[in-house]
Amino acid sequence: MWSDEERMRLTRQTYLVVAAALAVSWSARAQGQGIDYAGIEILTQKIAPNLYMLSGSAGADPGHEDGAGGRIGVLAGPDGIFMVDAQYAQITDKVVAAIRKISSEPIRFLVNTHVHPDHTAGNANFVRMGALLFAREELRDEMLRPPAAGNVAPPPDPARLPVVTYGMGDPVKLRLNGEVIDLIPVRAAHTGGDTMIRFENADAIMIGDFYRNYGYPFIDTNNGGTLKGALEALDATMKLAGPDTRLIPGHGTIIHRSDIVPYRDMILAVQAKVQQMIREGKSEQEVLAAKVTSPYDAKVPGGLLPAGAGTSADRFVRMVYSQLKNGK
Repeated sequence: MWSDEERMRLTRQTYLVVAAALAVSWSARAQGQGIDYAGIEILTQKIAPNLYMLSGSAGADPGHEDGAGGRIGVLAGPDGIFMVDAQYAQITDKVVAAIRKISSEPIRFLVNTHVHPDHTAGNANFVRMGALLFAREELRDEMLRPPAAGNVAPPPDPARLPVVTYGMGDPVKLRLNGEVIDLIPVRAAHTGGDTMIRFENADAIMIGDFYRNYGYPFIDTNNGGTLKGALEALDATMKLAGPDTRLIPGHGTIIHRSDIVPYRDMILAVQAKVQQMIREGKSEQEVLAAKVTSPYDAKVPGGLLPAGAGTSADRFVRMVYSQLKNGK
C-alpha cells in the first residue's frame, strides 16, 4: 500500500509530466514545427471598404484545424498600411504578395495582439520593410524571456521587439486612411500581454485568441494568461461591441456579441463545477475523470480532439483546476 505522502509525491510528479507534455506540444505548434509552409495559401476576406483579413489555409497546418497561423488584419489607404499581427516568418513573402493585391502603399504600422509566434514570428521581416511595431510592454517582456526547457531559442533579433509599448491603463488611438484605430489592452487573458484592436468606422474588433470557436478555450498560463482575466476580457468585449459589431478572433469564424454569451457561460459553468469538486477535496485526476465538460462536448467543434497530453477539453479542465487551486 502507498502512504499518503507517496501518493501525493506521485500525483505531483504526474502533474509535472503532463504539464511539460502540454507545454512542448503547444510550443511546437506555435513555433510552426511540422507545418507545410509551401502548401499554405493566404486567403483574403474584405470586411469594410479598406479593411481586410488574411488567413492561412487550414489544410497546411495539422495542428490548427481552424487555419494555419493567426489571422492578419490589413487597413489600406493613401496614408499607408496598418497591420495587425505578422504570422509565421516562413510565409512573409506570401503575406506580402496578398497585401500587394490590396495596396501598393508602404507598410507603416504593425501591432501584435499577443506573443505567440503564429502571430509575431514575422515581426522582424515587416519591421525591416519599414513598419513601426506596437505592442504591450508585457508582450515585449515575454519575448525577452528565455525559452521553456527543451526548446531551442531562436537567434536573437532586436527587430522582432516592439518599438512603441503601452500598459494596461494606456490605450492607444491612431487615425489614418479615414479610420480611427483603438489599441485596447485587456487584463492578462489568453496571455499576459493581450490587446484588442478596434476599427471604429468599420465597426469591427480584432480580439486575438482569448476567444476561440474551435476547441475549448486555451489560456497560456506559462505566458501570463489567467482564467479570471479571460472572463474579464470577454465581458469587456461585450461592453465595447454593439449588436452588429464584427468580432474577429485570431483563429476561426467571425462572430458577434451574442456569440460571446454562451461561450462565457460555458466557462463559468465548468469553473463552478471544478470549484465545487475542489471544495470536496477531489484531485485533478478525479476532476478529469468526472468529464465536467460533457454537457458542452457535442457543441464545441474539436473539443474532444487531441490537444497536447489529452484533448482540448482535458487541457481546459486542467487549466481551470490549476487556476482555482492556486487562487487565481
